[in-house]
Amino acid sequence: MKTRVLWRCAVALALGSVALSGCGGRTDAAVSDRSRDAAASAPDRRDGEPPAVVVDPAMLGAITIDVIRDREVSRTLVVGGKVQFDEDRLARVLAPLAGQVVDLHVKVGEAVKKGQALCAINSREVTAAVGEHIESHKDLDLAEKTAAMTQDLYDHQAASKIALQQAQNDLAKARSRVARTEEALGVLGLRNENQLAQFNGRVPISSPLTGTIIERKVTDGQFVQTDSMPIITVADLSVVWVMGDIFERDLHLVTVGQTATVTTTAYPGEQFLGRVDYISDVIDPATRTAKVRVSVPNRNARLKPEMFASIALGVGEAEHVLTVPSRATFTEDGRTWVFVSTAPGRFVRRPIDVVQDEGTERRVLHGLRAGDRVVVDGALLLRQEEEKRAG
Repeated sequence: MKTRVLWRCAVALALGSVALSGCGGRTDAAVSDRSRDAAASAPDRRDGEPPAVVVDPAMLGAITIDVIRDREVSRTLVVGGKVQFDEDRLARVLAPLAGQVVDLHVKVGEAVKKGQALCAINSREVTAAVGEHIESHKDLDLAEKTAAMTQDLYDHQAASKIALQQAQNDLAKARSRVARTEEALGVLGLRNENQLAQFNGRVPISSPLTGTIIERKVTDGQFVQTDSMPIITVADLSVVWVMGDIFERDLHLVTVGQTATVTTTAYPGEQFLGRVDYISDVIDPATRTAKVRVSVPNRNARLKPEMFASIALGVGEAEHVLTVPSRATFTEDGRTWVFVSTAPGRFVRRPIDVVQDEGTERRVLHGLRAGDRVVVDGALLLRQEEEKRAG
């Protein structure tokens, strides 16, 4: 009997030992899980922030971090704008007469010099005009000789005064006719007598300025009329206009001659300096804005007409502000966020308030402090990691 009791006690002790061992294993795993969760919710996490994202060292190479600091920034007024041609450097070439386009030498995009031949127009009308001009010179020579001879005869009382007056009247008419034909041919660019003597029926069309061919409406052999439709457009793009709209409440901040900085989405981080040279004298009743024009030197023709741009106008003294690179921010659910590095390989998503203006920097109103380490490149990767954890 005593032996049976001892055997039962031994079995009970063995089972108890196994049960304690199993409980100990589960406790260690739970502790490990809690430790990992604690690492993702460290003291740097603020109230309302999502859990931190922890990445392995291999992924850190794809993430760029920058320390944000206070910067001295001038107070600026930023308005949207659009690049346009400088109308003083734009020439729309019209057909001076009806005829056939020949000798077309240029294509869109080609650079041309002032006075360079663009094409020619073959016209029977101008051929007739040149013929009339040559004929008028012959008539003038005859009228001059007749008037001189009649004057000599009158001086020797061999001709009447009426005959002299008739000869002088014919001479005046001949001179008027020559002047009229010369003026008509001068409009077509035919002013040289040597050109007229060798004229082949083709009127040359020359570029009125140095620039680039931006539009060509004709082809070789095409017939054109003398209307308001330009056949070729030449533009000097070394200087362009950027037109913007200023609300009437901000007009007192802008003056002619004021320096302006132009930025575009086409060239991130690049600035073009210009100067305000015109402010509209009237207000658009629909938008309550006035047009402002900024003249901008356009080196290498990087600014293209019709390109959208932003105009930043300095309107006050410089002040110290906290800024964050625009590429570090992203918008989700109507809020602006950044990822802040709180420890090596550990990142916290943080909501911030910024001034949503153009340019490479955003002015921070709330949510960050000087010295915070912000993810500049790699936010998309961290957002994907968040989605994996949520899934």
